[in-house]
Amino acid sequence: MKNVILIALALFTFTNALTAQSMSKKYRTFTVSRELPFSAEKVWAAVAEDYGNIANNHPKIISSNYAKGSLKGEKGAQRHCYFNEKGSQALHEEITDWRPEEGVFVNRILTANKFPVDPDNTRGTYMIKSTGPNSSTISMKMDFRTRPAFMGFMAQNKFKKLLQDYFIAVEHNIATGESVTAANFKDVKKMYN
Repeated sequence: MKNVILIALALFTFTNALTAQSMSKKYRTFTVSRELPFSAEKVWAAVAEDYGNIANNHPKIISSNYAKGSLKGEKGAQRHCYFNEKGSQALHEEITDWRPEEGVFVNRILTANKFPVDPDNTRGTYMIKSTGPNSSTISMKMDFRTRPAFMGFMAQNKFKKLLQDYFIAVEHNIATGESVTAANFKDVKKMYN
């Protein structure tokens, strides 16, 4: 019986080691924010609760969908994000922390096909804070490590721009209901800068 318990404990530890995110290596951190003319509840609904449909409000994501039985944004929900038609540039992500009462959720990258990020050391913390009855701030704190690590400095500016564009697209999608795509983003961006 003792051996069975030890084997079960070892298997549990090994499985958790495979699925847990270590964030053990040195990584870079930055935060991007944008004021939006919508309540925090509206922004939370679009970004967090509609987690699997990020392609509706992200100019670089061609399509997205929930993965592994996920049906809505919540802790444990997973999504696939495709950045090209072939699906060769893709991210598989998961919500690891879910605090709607605080307007916070943490999104980790499980796999990053054709992207130079280290999934074991990359995560984004979304923060949506009310600043008034019809205004809020959306922020994302990104902790990341690139593969190879020396690319981190170059990648950081690209990641910041990508998030700034994403927040503009979120604003447009909430305001109009129109999906934001690579094809229409140039015109959309002109309306919000």
